[in-house]
Amino acid sequence: MANSVGDTLIYDSNTPGGYTLQGHSTNSTSLEKIMEGRWDFVVLQEQSQRPSLPIEQVVMNVFPYARFLDSVNIAHNPCGETLFYMTWGRKNGDASNCPTWPPVCTYCGMDSLLHLRYMMMADSNDAMVSPVGAVWHYIRDHFPGIELYSQDESHPSTAGSYAAACSFYTAIFKKDPTLINYDFTLNPEDAATIRATTKLMVYDSLPNWNIGIYDLTSNFSYTHISGYTYQFFNQSQNATGQNWDFGTATDTTSTPTFTFAEPGIYNVELTTFNPCDTVTSAKLVVVLATGFYNIDSKKPLFYPNPASDQIFINPPKNSTLSINIYNLQGKEVLTTKCFTGNRIDIKSLKPGLYILKWNGVNNTGFRKLIIEE
Repeated sequence: MANSVGDTLIYDSNTPGGYTLQGHSTNSTSLEKIMEGRWDFVVLQEQSQRPSLPIEQVVMNVFPYARFLDSVNIAHNPCGETLFYMTWGRKNGDASNCPTWPPVCTYCGMDSLLHLRYMMMADSNDAMVSPVGAVWHYIRDHFPGIELYSQDESHPSTAGSYAAACSFYTAIFKKDPTLINYDFTLNPEDAATIRATTKLMVYDSLPNWNIGIYDLTSNFSYTHISGYTYQFFNQSQNATGQNWDFGTATDTTSTPTFTFAEPGIYNVELTTFNPCDTVTSAKLVVVLATGFYNIDSKKPLFYPNPASDQIFINPPKNSTLSINIYNLQGKEVLTTKCFTGNRIDIKSLKPGLYILKWNGVNNTGFRKLIIEE
């Protein structure tokens, strides 16, 4: 799948049949592979029945080993992530545990417990989930003609394996699975249905599975204080430090105040970082000449914006008004008067940003930033 859309996947595994996380916690092969220290993701899957058992047993026999293996991963892959493999309920429930634990007697009962317990493991370890079980559940409900199970009603069929692979591709690469053009051995219609389901259940709701919520982000907002002075607010996530670039100066504080030298358009960049990554975001800050702030009124309609030859104005009904247009330095470049439904000819303006100021009746006013193309 990854190759079909130009992505590269390097992998290794240790997956003895019927194995448990407890078994992996003392398995030298498993531990040595994790401790190689070259992994972006380490996938942990518990034995298919254990997470659905009574919570007392899960707390004793599952959760501690999930935490231990996650800690080994973080210790040796400090920039890697643990990815829990949410499995699925057996086709007709867990017959072997049904007599002593009735909640698993049905598919829905077993599947809901697996879903819950894998999310508990992920949340308590700040880890992600590949929600294969959730993808399966949707397919079972909406496309029952696609057989996900092998004859033992537990392990996956070819379609079930394909659904699992789609979920993992989406979780690992954070990309739309409908872009995949590899059908494995499935007929194209079933493969497309599974990809579309994975997009709906995984790609369209990545935060539901903790996918991406621990990634480093860079984002900020700002507000005008007075004159040419602005306050900037760091809204980034999972950063240990930041650096602001205002074009003529830099700052390393979280919420700096900066005064620009003069009106204009400034590209402000915020670079955030942690031991594993660096991310930069940028926004254009339009610094207006003094006197263009705090103009308020019932807003008329100006369109289109951007404009090239003319701007149409739809002010409050039957109201007279005058229009002034200024450049960003505060110099008036156009003045006109018009009535409802009229238009302003702006052919004489050079391409750029301008402030359009409406002067209405009763000392009302409104300013709008317009773009001349």
